[in-house]
Amino acid sequence: MAKETHAAIRPPYINREYSWLQFDKRVLDQARDPSNPLLERCRFLSIFISNLDEFVRVRLGSLLNLELHSPTYIDNKTGMTARDQIDMILSLLPGLYKKADETFSKLRKELKTAGVDILMPQTISESMKTKAFKYFQENMTPFLSPLVLDAKHPMIRFENQRLYLVLRLERDGREMFGVVSMGRRISDLIKLGGGKKVRLIPSEALLYLFGDLLFPGSTVKEKSLLRVTRNADFEASVEDADIEYDFDFSKLIRNKVESRGSLAAVRLEMNTPSEDLRQFLIKHLGIKKNQVFLVDGCFSYKYMYQLDEYFPLEARHQLRYPAFKGSVPAGIQRGSMIDTVLKKDVFLAYPFQTMDPLLWLLEECADDPRVSNIKITIYRLAKNSRIVAALVRAAENGKDVSVVMELCARFDEESNLSYAEQLQEAGCTVFYGMENYKVHSKIISIVLQDNGGVRYITHLGTGNYNESTAKQYTDLNIITSDRDIGLDGVAFFRNLATLNMDTKYRRLLVSPATFKTGILAAMDKEIAKGNEGSITCKMNSLSDKDMIDKLVEASKAGVKVKLLIRGIACLLPGVPELTDNIMIMSIVGRFLEHSRIYSFGSGEMYISSADLMTRNIDRRVEIATPVLDPKIKHTILKMLDIMFRDNVKARILLGDGRYATVPESGEHIDSQEKFLELYRNGKAYL
Repeated sequence: MAKETHAAIRPPYINREYSWLQFDKRVLDQARDPSNPLLERCRFLSIFISNLDEFVRVRLGSLLNLELHSPTYIDNKTGMTARDQIDMILSLLPGLYKKADETFSKLRKELKTAGVDILMPQTISESMKTKAFKYFQENMTPFLSPLVLDAKHPMIRFENQRLYLVLRLERDGREMFGVVSMGRRISDLIKLGGGKKVRLIPSEALLYLFGDLLFPGSTVKEKSLLRVTRNADFEASVEDADIEYDFDFSKLIRNKVESRGSLAAVRLEMNTPSEDLRQFLIKHLGIKKNQVFLVDGCFSYKYMYQLDEYFPLEARHQLRYPAFKGSVPAGIQRGSMIDTVLKKDVFLAYPFQTMDPLLWLLEECADDPRVSNIKITIYRLAKNSRIVAALVRAAENGKDVSVVMELCARFDEESNLSYAEQLQEAGCTVFYGMENYKVHSKIISIVLQDNGGVRYITHLGTGNYNESTAKQYTDLNIITSDRDIGLDGVAFFRNLATLNMDTKYRRLLVSPATFKTGILAAMDKEIAKGNEGSITCKMNSLSDKDMIDKLVEASKAGVKVKLLIRGIACLLPGVPELTDNIMIMSIVGRFLEHSRIYSFGSGEMYISSADLMTRNIDRRVEIATPVLDPKIKHTILKMLDIMFRDNVKARILLGDGRYATVPESGEHIDSQEKFLELYRNGKAYL
C-alpha cells in the first residue's frame, strides 16, 4: 500500500478513506495471526469482508455521489478531489482481495488438518463431485431460476450483493447469455457424505460447478459467478417528509430503504477473468473497468460462523476463545437498583461487566410506583429487546414513556421502524429526532418522586442499548442520581421535542451546540500549561479538521498527547515540529473497541457517544458526560493505562502512515484479556 501514500498523506493529515482501509487491513491481520484460535481467525475473515462490503456501499457510494453532484469538492485536509479518492480506493482494493484470498487458502489448510475440509471447485475430487452433483439436483435445482437473455427475456436487474451465475452460451449457432440467481432459501454451506471426515462445500461453489447444466442444448463458452454491490448512500430530510409524506418521517425512511436495491452499481465481483462476460456486464451496469474485482476464494464468508457445529465439543473449545460471562459489580442486586443508584453512581464496563444491572433498573422502573417518567434515545437494538419489553410494560403500567427512535441508523432502519410501531401501540410517545440531525446520543432519563421530592436517575453511555453488542463491544456506562445531570437529562429531551438546539447545559456537552466548544476549551487549558499539559483520548475515529488542528497546536506547545483510535485516524504523528508530541495507537482484538473517553490533565474527564468526526460534532446530536465520581475516574484512568501498555493486540501509527506492532518490552499485555481477568470476580472498580 506504500505507493499510494503520497496522495493519501499530506502531513500532518491522512485521508479518511485510506485510513479506514488500513483499519480493515488490521482486522484481516487478526485472521492471519496464529496466536488467535482457528475458528476466531475464520470469523475475522468474515468480519473483514463484511466491513469491506459496507465501506464500498457507503463510502465509495457517497464519493461517487459527491463527484456527480459536487464536482468542485476538495477534501479539506489532503486536498484530494472525490475522483482522487475514488481512484485511490479502487487502486488499493485489489491488494486487499489478494490478501483475503491468501488468508482463506491458509485457513482452509488449517481447517482440513483440524478435521473439516472446505471443498472448492478447483480442488474437489471426482468422488466428492458426484455427491455434490446429487445434492445440487435434489436440493438446489428446485430453488434456482435460470433465464436466457434475449429479446423476449430482457436483462434482469442484479440485486445488491446477491450471488448470480452468468454464462456466455451458444445455441444453434447463435450466442446469448444465461443467468441463474442463487435461491434465497439455499444454505450457504452444505455437508457432503458421512463418516469421521467432515467435508463441506459452499453453495456458491455448487452453483458454479453445475449451474450450466440448467441450460440443456446450449454450449457453455464461458461462465462466472458474480456479485454486484449497489450504492447505499441516500439523503433523507424532514423537508422531504413534510412535502411528500404527510409530515411522517417514518414513511419517507421506509420508501428510501426500499429504494436501496435500485441504486447505481458501484462494484462488480467475479470469480473468473472472462473478458467477454466482463465487458458485457460493465456495459450493462454502467461501471468502469477498475470497479471490477476478481475473487479467488468466496464472495461471502458468513458461513464461517457455522463452522463450530462441525467440530466435537472438546475440539470446539480449543478452537475458540475461552467462554466468559460478564460479571455483576459487587454490591449490585436485582430488585434494588433504584435505591442503589440513589445512594451512589454505578459504573459498568461492557463486556467485562454485564448489561444486566441496566436492564434490571429499567424493569424495576416499569413497576416501581415512585417512577413517573422514562425517556430514552434509541439507535440500535437487539432482536427480542428486553429494553423494549421494559418500556412497553412501563407504558402499560401508566408511566409516561418517551422514546426518541433514530430511523436513520444505517441498515437498522427496518428494525427501528418495527420497534417504533410496537412502542406506539403500547402507549409510548415516539418521535424521530430533531430536524436533519441524527440522534446518536445514549441517554436514559428517569424521573421519580421520593420522600416528597423529585429525584432523577440518568444513564449515560458510549454504546447502544443492545443486549447482543454489549457482549461484543467495549463500552462504558455511568448511572447516576446527580441532580444537575438529571436536570440536564430532562432538559435534553424537552429540547429534542421542541427543536431547541442552542441550550447550554449544567454539566453535559451536547452537539451540535456545546460539544465541540467544550472539548476545544478543555484542550486549550492543557495548551496553556505547555510541557505540563496532557491530553489522553480514546475513540473510534478522528477526522474533524478543527479537532486535529487543535491537537497539532497542543503538540507544538509541548503538551503530551496520547490517542487510542480504533479505526480512522486522519492525524499523522511524529512530524517534526508539528506532531512529535503525539502518539497514536489502535487496538483490534477479540472485542470491538467502542468506548469514547476524553481526559485532560489529571482532572477533567468525559465519556461520550461521539467520535471526533465532523458528522458527530456538527451533524448529530451527541452527548459527553463528565465523570464526577473519583472511583470511576480512577478506574477509567487505570483502564487507559492498561490499554496504552498493550503490546499484543495494539498497533502504533508511524510517521510514514503505516501501522506497526508495539516493540516487546517486559510483560506481554493483551488489554482485553487483562480486563477479563480483572473483572472476573465481580469487581466494581479497578
